[in-house]
Amino acid sequence: MKLSLIAAALVFASQGFAQAPAVKSQSDTAIIRGLYVNRFAAQSVKRMHQLIAIADATEINAFVIDVKDEFGLNFASADPMVAKNAGKAGEIPNVRALLDTLKAHKILAIARIVTFKDSVTARLNPQWNIRKADGSTWRDKKGLAWVNPFNKDLWEYDIRVAEEAVKLGFGEVQFDYIRFPEPYKSLPPQVFPDQGARTKEQALADFLTLARARLAKLGVRTTADIFGLVTTVPGALEVGQQWEHLAPATDVLLPMVYPSHYPGGSFNIAHPNAEPYAIVRAAILRAHERNAKIGLTGERVRPWLQAFTLGKPRYGPEEVREEKRAVYDAGFDGWVLWHPGSKYEPFLAALDKARVSHKKPFPPPAIAPAPATKAVRR
Repeated sequence: MKLSLIAAALVFASQGFAQAPAVKSQSDTAIIRGLYVNRFAAQSVKRMHQLIAIADATEINAFVIDVKDEFGLNFASADPMVAKNAGKAGEIPNVRALLDTLKAHKILAIARIVTFKDSVTARLNPQWNIRKADGSTWRDKKGLAWVNPFNKDLWEYDIRVAEEAVKLGFGEVQFDYIRFPEPYKSLPPQVFPDQGARTKEQALADFLTLARARLAKLGVRTTADIFGLVTTVPGALEVGQQWEHLAPATDVLLPMVYPSHYPGGSFNIAHPNAEPYAIVRAAILRAHERNAKIGLTGERVRPWLQAFTLGKPRYGPEEVREEKRAVYDAGFDGWVLWHPGSKYEPFLAALDKARVSHKKPFPPPAIAPAPATKAVRR
């Protein structure tokens, strides 16, 4: 029986709990349906109780929680290498108690780790940064420095963040910003120390392969977020993401198939944001087809779905229902809702009460044509 919210409050607010054991790895057929929980929601006891109540009453059984984002860490670390890069945006109060509470409610706690867009780590470890030709630090259009995905000392840091999160009680690790920054022509060329003969896509895959081997020893899965267009573009995007390199290096890939982010004409659809079912189904069918070709089966694809409004029409429960239906019709059962502010109350009517399988057999009768190849950003 699940704990009441009053009991949950006592558990979360109490002090001195023993370290929660690592959650046993889910099978590759487990149905995971989740919500994104940003750093500020995770730091709020009140908001976490509200989100737990949503999960208790619906099909939701996972929270993707910011553990390290562009503001730094969201927990206190005893590892000197990790603690050095903590940042100044606060941390989850008594994170072990929170994770114990989620476990009691049968909610999988997934640690989201922003990896290569890390301005805190870039500022504190300039030797790890992407460079310009003159040796100075390269910066994006917002003036932010990025760390160099070819640097293996940086890999060690991010994997140690992940390992520490698992030891705290997180049951899965999700690496975000597994990519290089966009090489805009208006910006100086990017120089990558330590690159050697390796390609961008090889560097990303090698990092994830190493992380997966280390985290598997702790009994958890390694997952990664990627652009939605990676499911349909045959080669590597300029940011280094390519399906056949990344899919075997992870246990699950999470393509961000937000309809609002697709350019007009994608999948022969004039206004993608107005056709959530068609866009999501076509994108995820491609992912399923590509996994099948390289022998990957099970719930190896878990898309991010749009639970926010960007342009017209305004998104509400009906649009989210259509996105969910598209995932099921493409042959998968899992998904995660993204709202940047972690505000899901407007979409509650789209959530089922019970978590049951709805996925259709694969392959379907036909697969849609590929979209334009313009990259998109979260």
